[in-house]
Amino acid sequence: MLDTYIFHGKEKLRCGYTTGSCAAAAAKASALMLLGNCRIDEVSISTPKGIDLNLLVVDVSGNFSDGERFVKCGIVKDGGDDADVTDGITVYAKVSLCEQGIQILGGEGVGIVTKKGLDQPVGNHAINSTPRRMITKHLLEVMEEQEYGGGLKVEISIPAGVELAKKTFNPRLGIEGGISVIGTTGIVEPMSNAAIVETIRIEERMLRETGRKNVLITLGNYGKSFLKNEMPDVLERCVTCSNFIGEAIDFALEFGFEGVLMVGHIGKMVKLGAGIMNTHSANADGRMDVLISCGVRAGIESNKLIEIADCVTVDDALEVLMEHPLYDKMIEILMERIDFYLNNKVKNEIPIAAIIFSNRYGIIGKTKKADELKNVILSESRK
Repeated sequence: MLDTYIFHGKEKLRCGYTTGSCAAAAAKASALMLLGNCRIDEVSISTPKGIDLNLLVVDVSGNFSDGERFVKCGIVKDGGDDADVTDGITVYAKVSLCEQGIQILGGEGVGIVTKKGLDQPVGNHAINSTPRRMITKHLLEVMEEQEYGGGLKVEISIPAGVELAKKTFNPRLGIEGGISVIGTTGIVEPMSNAAIVETIRIEERMLRETGRKNVLITLGNYGKSFLKNEMPDVLERCVTCSNFIGEAIDFALEFGFEGVLMVGHIGKMVKLGAGIMNTHSANADGRMDVLISCGVRAGIESNKLIEIADCVTVDDALEVLMEHPLYDKMIEILMERIDFYLNNKVKNEIPIAAIIFSNRYGIIGKTKKADELKNVILSESRK
C-alpha cells in the first residue's frame, strides 16, 4: 500500500499507482528473477512523478529448461482513494530472452488499438507511451546490473481486462479486447467527486466576494490554454469545473452572479448539445450522436454522417465534415442546442453563453450572448 496522501479541503485522500506502474514493476521483477535465477517477493521502481514504489510480487511462475526460458509474475493494482474498475486487478508481465533490444507486447486482457487518434498506432496493443518508457527504463537497469548483453521480450497481460473492458467506453473509443495500460505520472492522485464539486463551489464563492458580477467557467487545462491566448486578462479569475458543468452553473445561481460564460473544448462541450451536464466519459458519451443528429437536421447526407460514427475524437469528426457545404449549418444547429440547454439550466434567470474551441481548428462556435458576456467579463477584469 502506498503511504502517500494529498488533501482536498479537509479531506485526506490516499494516492495509488497506475496500471502502467504495475506493468513496469512486474516486468522488472520477472527480469530480475529470470536473469538472476532467483525468487523475489518485492520489487522497487521509480515513477515519473518522482515517487518510488515498493510493491509485492504475486503469482510467480516460470520455465528455466532448455526450451523457452521465462518468468511471469503479477502486481496488484491499488488505486488508493480514487478506486475505479481497475482497482485490485493483477497486471502480469512475462519476460523471456531474445537476441537484442526490448520488445513490449500485449497479451490477454490488454486491448488492441483499432482507431486512429489514440496514444498508440492502430494495430498496437494499448500500452501507452509512458508505461512503455517505464518498462524499458527498468529493464535496461536490470540488464546492466546482471551484465546481460542480449535482449528481452515482455508480454503484459491483464486476465480481468477482457470483462472489465465491457464496463468502459474502450470499445467505442477504439480499444478492443481489453483495457489500456495507462498513466502519465505512475501515480494516481485521488480527487473524489465531492471534493471537486466543493472546490468549484469555494472558488465561485470567493470570486463573488471580490465583487465580480459575472463568472467565466472553463473545464480544464485545454480551456486555460485557450484563455491564455484569447483572454489573458481573465485567466486568473476563471473557475475550473472539470466535468461538473451542471454544478458550476448551479453555484453561479446560488451566489447571485449576473452572467455565466462557459469556455471549453468541443470534445466535452459537444455533450451539452444533448443536455449532458456531467461530461465525464463514465457518466455519458454521446459526442458523435450529437454531431450526427445536428448533421441530419442540417441536411448532410447519411453516408457522410456514417463516416463520423466511428471517429475516436470530435476533432477527427470535424475533419471529415469541415469541407462539406452544410458544415456551418450543422455547427449553427449545435450551438442552438447548447444555448437551449444552458438557458434551460438557469431557467432563463440570468444570461448564459458558451464559446467552444478545438485545439486543432480554433474557435468552432459561440452561442448568442457569448460575445456580449465576453466583453462584460473583460471590462470587469480591467477595473
